[in-house]
Amino acid sequence: MVASRGDENENCVRPGVRRRHRADVVIVRPKPSFFDLLFALRGSIVPVVAPRVAFIALLATGVAFYVRTHPTSAVASFTVAPFTVIGLALSVFLSFRNSACFERWWEARKHWGQLIWEARSLARELQGLLPDEADRERRSFILRHASAFAYALAARLRGADEIAATARILPEHERRTFADRSNVTDAILVVMTTELTRCVRDGRLTDVLYATVAQRINAMAGVQAACERIRNTPLPFAYSLLLHRTAYLFCLLLPFGLVGAVGLVTPLVAAVVAYTFFGLDALGDELEEPFGLSANDLPIDALARIVEIDLSDAMGVAPPPPLEPVDFVLR
Repeated sequence: MVASRGDENENCVRPGVRRRHRADVVIVRPKPSFFDLLFALRGSIVPVVAPRVAFIALLATGVAFYVRTHPTSAVASFTVAPFTVIGLALSVFLSFRNSACFERWWEARKHWGQLIWEARSLARELQGLLPDEADRERRSFILRHASAFAYALAARLRGADEIAATARILPEHERRTFADRSNVTDAILVVMTTELTRCVRDGRLTDVLYATVAQRINAMAGVQAACERIRNTPLPFAYSLLLHRTAYLFCLLLPFGLVGAVGLVTPLVAAVVAYTFFGLDALGDELEEPFGLSANDLPIDALARIVEIDLSDAMGVAPPPPLEPVDFVLR
C-alpha cells in the first residue's frame, strides 16, 4: 500500500504528514501540489498501463496520418457516435467492478482493524484476570503467541512461510512444534487456548472467566477465516474477462471513430481515454486482491507490527519500532 499505515498507530505520524479521518489511513506524504498530482508515479497506476496506453497512442498516430494522406478513404467517414454509447456502458460496468473490488479491500481492512482490537482486548483482560506476578509468564506466553498469530496470518495471506514469519516473536523450540502443521496460524490459536485451559485446571480462572477470554481467541480465528474467504474467493472470472476484452476492443477501435472528428489530435484523445479505461481496469485488479504486494494493497505487515507493539507494551518489554514506508510505500 502506498504511503499509508493503520490509524491505530497514531504515534508514528511525523510532522508535516497529511492526516485523514481516523477510521481511514494516514498518508505519509506531504500534501501533493498540482504538479505532484500530474507527475507522481509512486502509487499511481501509470507504470502498469503505460505500455498499453503508448500502444494505443501509436496506433492512433498511424490512423491519423493515414487519414491525413488518404482523406477520401472509408476510415475518414467513421463517426464517434457508436463509441459514445459503448464507452458509457463500459464505464458503468467498470464502475460496478471497481466498487465490488473496493468493497473486498475495505472489508479486509476492517477485519485487520478487528484483529488489532481483539489483541488489545485480550491483553487488557489477561492483565485484569491474571494480575499476580506468578501469572506473568502465562500472560506473556499467550500474548507472545497472539503477536505471532498476526505475523503468521500476514504470511499466510501472502503465500509466505508462516513459521519463518514468527521467528522474531517465538523461540526456536516453540516454532518447532508447528513444523508438521499445514495451518500454522490456526495452530498458534490452539496453543493459546491450551495455555488458557491450564489456567482453569490450576484454579487461576473460573469457567466463566475462561469463556470471556476465549471469546477473543475465537474472534481472532474468525478474522483468519474471513480473510481467507476474501483471498480464496475472487470475483467471477467470466465477468472480469468480459470487461478486459471489451476495454481492449474499445480502445483499439476508438482511433478509427475519433479520427474523422478530431483529426491529428486523435492520438492525444485516444491516449487519455485508454489511460482512463485501462487504469480503472488495472486498479480493480489490484484492489481485488487486498493482501498482495502491489502498491495499493493493504500494509498487513505494518498492521501486524502494530499488534506486536501493543502486546509488547502489555507484557512490559520494549516494543519494536513501527515499520516505515520506503519510497512512500508501506508493506
